[in-house]
Amino acid sequence: MSELRWMRRALELAARGEYTARPNPCVGCVLVRDGEVVGEGYHARAGGPHAEVEALRMAGDRARGATAYLNLEPCAHHGRTPPCADALIAAGVRKVVAALRDPFPQVSGRGFEKLRAAGIEVEEGLLAAEARALNRGFLSLHERGRPWVRLKVAATLDGRTAMQDGRSQWITGEAARADNMRFRARSGAILTGRGTVLKDDPRLTVRLDPPEPFLPPVRVVLDSGLRVPISARVLDEEAPTLLVADEAVVRDRRVEHDPNILAVPRGEKGLDLAAVLAGLAARRIHEVQVEAGPRLTGAFLAAGLADELLLYLNPSLLGDAALPLARLAEPKRLEDRLRFAIADFRRVGEDLRLLLLRTEGCSLAS
Repeated sequence: MSELRWMRRALELAARGEYTARPNPCVGCVLVRDGEVVGEGYHARAGGPHAEVEALRMAGDRARGATAYLNLEPCAHHGRTPPCADALIAAGVRKVVAALRDPFPQVSGRGFEKLRAAGIEVEEGLLAAEARALNRGFLSLHERGRPWVRLKVAATLDGRTAMQDGRSQWITGEAARADNMRFRARSGAILTGRGTVLKDDPRLTVRLDPPEPFLPPVRVVLDSGLRVPISARVLDEEAPTLLVADEAVVRDRRVEHDPNILAVPRGEKGLDLAAVLAGLAARRIHEVQVEAGPRLTGAFLAAGLADELLLYLNPSLLGDAALPLARLAEPKRLEDRLRFAIADFRRVGEDLRLLLLRTEGCSLAS
């Protein structure tokens, strides 16, 4: 039971870097000797001290003979900072308990190998599911080669997201909108389509109340013809913006080298969404939150590229003529419908919030 306690504390510490650690993973470390915590720390920002270093600094000489609890394997390579595996060895740590192996190619088991070669006992797998959930974007990028994709939708009880003419502000209450800001803050990118920009002129920024440190997510707009007006709020300087366009248009406009434009090929029904995600992965974006209309939402679902659905349900009805949650072709059989598992369900102000995971074609759902 005590090991579970210390690992839960490591996860709790790791979560403190949820808004600031990217593109690095969230990592927490707890050093325990003789049943007492002698040091703890977390990774707050890329380029800053890693969790192990912070914990060892706090522990000092008391780290010798201690057990280190970590939600992720210690790094074994020189990046912006020296290897944490070496630091643990030098400090005389007796044992390391890690929830997960780090899939980053320059680590991926090498940290454990270093520790074992130095005579340090290593255990892995404790609270692995919780550790995967915390770093789902980082794991998705390095295990699947693409970011974790979350679709955010605000809807009525009959699954309607806007009036027939597109009006949707506001279906959900103020508490739900504030709650969504925390999901935005942990995302590397907020993605939408040109239609939403033209219709709603959203800012797609993070506004936390009370304020706390965060890295502004990149605003990504799918704009195949590069026709978003310069006056759009999504193009202001409040956060970085990336326009994703048809590669043929990008060539014609001669903007191939513009760092704020990503060129991708067209698919059958618009821009190739898999290529969009590959381009974001190349920019080390781990987690993408899609906030778009029913057509683009449906396209991500139909392509099997949506891992998670963040659904805010308001206790109201809009009727058959209103816009749906997603535009999807009807399956030929009931058994072929898209399925989700409820990961979390809670009341947020006047609304209900459901966090749903795809149960098919999503290896990180468990």
